[in-house]
Amino acid sequence: MNIVLFDPSETAPPLPRSDERARHILKVLRRSEGDNFDVGLINGPRGKATLRSITEDALHLDFTWDAPHPPPPATTLVVGLPRPQTARDILRDATTLGVTQIHFVRTARSDINYADSSLWQDEAWRRHLVLGAAQAFDTHLPRVTCAHDLSSALGSIHDATTTLALDNYGAEVAMAEFPLPTSFAHVVLCLGPERGWDDADREVLARFGAVRAHLGTRVLRLETAVVAGLTLLHAARHRVNPLV
Repeated sequence: MNIVLFDPSETAPPLPRSDERARHILKVLRRSEGDNFDVGLINGPRGKATLRSITEDALHLDFTWDAPHPPPPATTLVVGLPRPQTARDILRDATTLGVTQIHFVRTARSDINYADSSLWQDEAWRRHLVLGAAQAFDTHLPRVTCAHDLSSALGSIHDATTTLALDNYGAEVAMAEFPLPTSFAHVVLCLGPERGWDDADREVLARFGAVRAHLGTRVLRLETAVVAGLTLLHAARHRVNPLV
């Protein structure tokens, strides 16, 4: 954790010592009474917390907040529903890199049983977003869905300037050579499930104006392709907007 994140409702009561954040503050950050450390309100400002006192059961904290900081540029990730472990990695790492929406979708080659995983019950997936944001020293969490088919998900996305679909087979252009937006334009990046796109999926992508691109000749794991694609996108934006 490079920043300790709290929901607004968690800032008034003491932090139980059984909470993993309390263990992190005491054991990793090695804070004592009177020390401060970096904190953030989820989807809100960053700031500092002072460890006012330590009791047998809890940490008592005082908070001060900075001015709100902007969310990352509008970036929507559409991913064919993968194995739960792969989904966990994508939730964490895509949040670290900075996306505003993640849609896990049913595709022709998706295993629909993955949707029944405990990951998608009772917002268990949210923990991985928080870990990703804390790694990035950020507070913003993307909006996440796991209920649409590919067509419905793409149809729900508005104001996108560019839609790219990563596809190793028959892609039209290398993503590194595609004229990616260099501003805050809304970009949609689509990746198939671990078994890849089917021709029916490609027809849906074409209907929504997606340009198929590749990352080179090597076949990557899905979670690796997500990181590579988002990195190329953010690097293109950064060339013109160094603060992105």
